[in-house]
Amino acid sequence: MISPLLPTYNRADIAFERGEGPYLYDEKGERYLDFGTGIAVSALGHAHPHLVSAIQSQAAKLWHTSNLYRISGQERLAKRLVDATFADTAFFANSGAEGVECAIKMARRYHYVTGAPERYRLITFEGAFHGRTLATIAAGGSAKYLEGFGPKVDGFDSVAYGDFDAVVRATGPQTAGILVEPIQGEVGIRVPPSGFLKRLREFCDARGLLLVFDEVQTGMGRTGRLFAYEELGFSPDIVAVGKGIGGGFPLGGCLATERASKGMTPATHGSTYGGNPLAMAAGNAVLDVMLAPGFLDQVRVRAGSMQQHLAMLQAEHPNVIAEIRGRGLLLGLKLNVPNAAFLARLRENRLLAVGATENVARLSPPLNIEERHIKEAMAALNDACASFETERKAV
Repeated sequence: MISPLLPTYNRADIAFERGEGPYLYDEKGERYLDFGTGIAVSALGHAHPHLVSAIQSQAAKLWHTSNLYRISGQERLAKRLVDATFADTAFFANSGAEGVECAIKMARRYHYVTGAPERYRLITFEGAFHGRTLATIAAGGSAKYLEGFGPKVDGFDSVAYGDFDAVVRATGPQTAGILVEPIQGEVGIRVPPSGFLKRLREFCDARGLLLVFDEVQTGMGRTGRLFAYEELGFSPDIVAVGKGIGGGFPLGGCLATERASKGMTPATHGSTYGGNPLAMAAGNAVLDVMLAPGFLDQVRVRAGSMQQHLAMLQAEHPNVIAEIRGRGLLLGLKLNVPNAAFLARLRENRLLAVGATENVARLSPPLNIEERHIKEAMAALNDACASFETERKAV
C-alpha cells in the first residue's frame, strides 16, 4: 500500500504518543530518553508545565488575527529579546529557515537603500545548513540538497569553513556580507578554528559588510548562553533564530541592529502566520524559563558534566568513539562505527539521538536535564559501545 505521506523522510518505526520532561512514550507505553529533542527544538523537554499553561491560556482567548494589527505578545517578546541581546529590532516567522530568509533579504536590502544595490551576494560556508527553501539550500550549498531543484538561486559564494583566506579571496564588489553558523550542526557539530569568527567581524567592519549569524541551532541556551555569539566578545549585525525559541511550537525569526535593518520598511517583508498570538505565548513562556536567574548557569553545569562523562566514555571505547565535538549541550560523537547502526543500537537501549554527516551522532538533550538523566544516557551509550566492542572481538 502506498503511504498517503510524501516519502521525504527515512523514518524510524516508532510513533510517540506523549512526552513528559526529557522522556517520550511510544504507542506501546515504552519510555525513551530524548537526547535529540526534535533536532534541538524541545529545549525545555516535553509538556513543560509553564509552556502548556501559557499555550492553553492563549488558545482559549485568541489564536490568530493578522500582522495588519498590533499583537501585544509580539511587542513583549521583541522587547525582551532586544533587552537580552545585541539587537534593536525583531521579526517573527514560523521556522528557522524563514528566519534565515529574512536575514538574507535584510542584508541585501541594507546595501540597496545605502546606495550599493550591486552588493547582494553573501559568502557562505561548505557544510552549512540554513534550511530547505530554495534560497536557503542555495546558501547551504550542499549538492545533496540542491540536486534536482533546477538552477541554484544566485547570490551565494561558498568557501571552506574556517578558511579566512578563502573568505578574502571570495569577496568582491558585489559582496553584501557573510552568513555563518557559530557551530555547524548538520555537518557533524563542527566548531570553527579559534579566532576565526572574530576575524570575520573585523573583516566585515573593514569592508562595509554585514555579519549574519545563523543561530537557529546554537541559539536559545543551547551552548550555555542565550546565544552563542555572547562568548565571542563581539556581536553580529543580524541573527536568524528558530528551533528552541518556541520550545516545540513552530516559531522562528530574525534579530538585527537598527543600522542593519534600515531597509526593512513597510511592505518589504511579511508573514501570514508569523508572530501569531499562540506562537508568541510559547516564545514568551520559553523566555520566562530561560531568563530566570540561574537557569543558564545550570545549563553550563550540566554541559560540563556531560562532556566529562563523554570524555570518559571515549577513553573506555576508543574503537567506537573517535572524537567528542561541540559546545554546551550541542554535542557530537564522531564514530568509528556506522552512525546509523549506532543510533539504532541506542534506540534499542531507549535513548534517542540524531545523526549528522561525517558519521556523527548528535546529542542535544533538553536544557533542563538533571544529573540522573545524564547518567541514564551514559549507561545507554556505554551499552551500545560495549556491544560494538563485543562484535569486533568476535570477528
